[in-house]
Amino acid sequence: MTFSNKTEDLKKIVTTYTKHWKWFVLCGILALVIAYLKIRYTIPEYAVQSQIQIVQDKNSTNELSVFQDLDIMGGSSKQVEDEIEILASRSNFIEVVKELGINMQVTALGSIINSEIYGNPPFKLNFIAADSIVHNAQYGFFIEPTSETNFSFKEQEDAPSKVYSYGNAVPTPIGDMIITPNVKDPKGIIDNDYYVSISPVENVARSLKAAVTVAATEEFSNILDISMISPIPQKAKDIIDKLIEIYNRNDVEEKKRIADATSEFINNRIQMISGTLTSVDEDAQQLLTQKGMTGSGLEVGAAVQVSAGSRQNLENARVQLQMVSGLKEYVEGETGYEEMPVVDVGNGAISQATMQYNQLVAERKRLLKSADEQNPMIVNLDEQLDGLKSTMQSSLSSLERNVGMNVSTLQSQLGRIQGTIYSAPENQRELRNITRKQETTESLYLYLLQKREESQIAFASAEPKSNVIDKAYIASPTPVKPKTTITYLAALMLGMLVPFGVIYGKDLLDTKIHNKHNLEDVTKDVPVLGELPRLGKKDEKLIVKDDRSVLAEALRILRTNLDYLIKSKTAVDSKKNNRIFISSSVPGEGKTFISTNLAMILASTNKKVLLIGADIRNPKFYSFFTGDSIDKMKSTSKHKDAGLTEFIFNDKIEINDIINPMLVHHSTIDVIYSGKIPPNPAELLMSSRVGELFDTVSDMYDYVIVDTAPLMVVSDTLLITPYSDFLIYVTRAGITDKNAVEFPLQLKAEGKLKNLSFVVNDVSLDNLGYGGKYGYGYSKTTKKWWKF
Repeated sequence: MTFSNKTEDLKKIVTTYTKHWKWFVLCGILALVIAYLKIRYTIPEYAVQSQIQIVQDKNSTNELSVFQDLDIMGGSSKQVEDEIEILASRSNFIEVVKELGINMQVTALGSIINSEIYGNPPFKLNFIAADSIVHNAQYGFFIEPTSETNFSFKEQEDAPSKVYSYGNAVPTPIGDMIITPNVKDPKGIIDNDYYVSISPVENVARSLKAAVTVAATEEFSNILDISMISPIPQKAKDIIDKLIEIYNRNDVEEKKRIADATSEFINNRIQMISGTLTSVDEDAQQLLTQKGMTGSGLEVGAAVQVSAGSRQNLENARVQLQMVSGLKEYVEGETGYEEMPVVDVGNGAISQATMQYNQLVAERKRLLKSADEQNPMIVNLDEQLDGLKSTMQSSLSSLERNVGMNVSTLQSQLGRIQGTIYSAPENQRELRNITRKQETTESLYLYLLQKREESQIAFASAEPKSNVIDKAYIASPTPVKPKTTITYLAALMLGMLVPFGVIYGKDLLDTKIHNKHNLEDVTKDVPVLGELPRLGKKDEKLIVKDDRSVLAEALRILRTNLDYLIKSKTAVDSKKNNRIFISSSVPGEGKTFISTNLAMILASTNKKVLLIGADIRNPKFYSFFTGDSIDKMKSTSKHKDAGLTEFIFNDKIEINDIINPMLVHHSTIDVIYSGKIPPNPAELLMSSRVGELFDTVSDMYDYVIVDTAPLMVVSDTLLITPYSDFLIYVTRAGITDKNAVEFPLQLKAEGKLKNLSFVVNDVSLDNLGYGGKYGYGYSKTTKKWWKF
């Protein structure tokens, strides 16, 4: 394909759309109007956001801390991700809904749009039923205040309403409800319609969870952005602030539970050691009283001084053994999943495991607020907790054995030292033993008191998990929805796309002939003589002499092209070549219309023209040549009503007997009617008189125009085409299918048709090549308002 052909194809494509430019303009304007109405009656939505910083626990250590410091394991990022999941947990949103009471929504009903009333509704609702019932209810009703003391109530919009007084119980499916006004002047809300909807807390929490976005500002950052888009900015701000408050409060409460558990364990040990210390003091007092000793210890000072270090180590080991045994008994006796005390037993791994166990217990309790124990996450946590508990029991058992062995070793060492002091007075030695036991127990008692105070101080100084950098605020005074510019642009594009799609789809599915260019794409080398415009109901079907209408000019173009073909053929075979047959595919395509008007335009040049009606099955000439402007000249023939069929059938009828001279709009033509419809049209046309007729009239006239039967319907035309010099095949715009044109082309290729050419009839002004682009300038066509 050459560049010029490509350019021509591109021009055709562009022209297909540009000629409908008014539809594009109309659809664009309509789309912009719809976009304006949408923006006008859409409630604007604003973006509300907040920022918090996740605080790292500086006291928490574990075996992966070295890798976290090197950022190999991505520990900080993982912790932030976990905190994001905890912050945006379903249980937190359930608490937000309950504390803000936003599962109950009051909407003011308007004529076009409805608006939610938040923060200060015009009336208060109190349910007598328990909160657990209200929180799970799905209920809605309409309220219309009718006076300062009464209001109408109905559950369905089209249901009859009932009138109640403020303060009286209103029966509902979820229990009695009491409504009271919440405005200073109840007159201001009279005759206003309101709709109150109560939704299950879990459903509202689920929608909030989907609406609130929590994300880190950037990778490996401890700062989180919390955002929400809402038509009520204050509601969004309250939701975000309450979510952060609940998140921090839960963390502090979790630390309090751990501190309380630790304090309880230490208090139990203190009570036990306090009894032991009292007993030791009583033993010392009794010994000194019975033996009359002073308690100065000078008697065995030297010996005891030697064994002081060993005894102190033994007592410390026994204390450690007692602590380990106590913690082991506590762990083994723990049947559920509760926080364990964090006690230093001389093993950092056990302390870290206890802290990790407490964290998992806290997370399990948070999840149990919104899930049951069969939840896969709860089951997974239970497995982790059981594993940690088993690990702790194993570690405590191992530590208990090691400490027990250490006690045994120290006892053996102390026994050897004691052997050196047996020579000392027995009473002094016994007193010293009691004194040392007293000192050891007292040191352990003071140690536990210190740890209890440290636990309480740790709780008192506990900080929330996050620091609020920015409380919730409106990110921009410009609403994020609807986006005016984008809405208008999208509407304009959609408005342009609609006519484009309609035109494209119509053109894609269209297989009809519409103008000369469409037809030439199918006929290729077979000429298309012209195209005739579409006529209105009030337009004349026959042209007149000196006619300057678009139809007349189109026929003159057709006549010029036809004369060119006749002259070209005459120059080759020196014959008259004036027998012009006109046919079509099916009836209704305008072959009779073109036959008569072609005869009229040829006669306007003072040429002798004969018009023959060869469609003997469905004659149409009678309907064309009627009216005041048509004068049928008198005929002297005794067969004045005879036509083509009578001539072929009756040998006594001469050619002149069937010729009807006519004066039509000041133009003279001769017409041979088709005659009466015969029972055997095809056999009749096979008569030799048909050839005799055409040979005779060809010599008598300058042009012989023959209106024949449709080619695809009957075979009549093919029987007489050997007598034709030219065959003009008529197609009708919007009616004739492109596949139908292949039929005459195939007949031409088979040699059954000669000198075939085409004409397009009933072409709209938009598709009319010459007239459509420039106009003939001879007449104006007024279109309907809905036609472009």
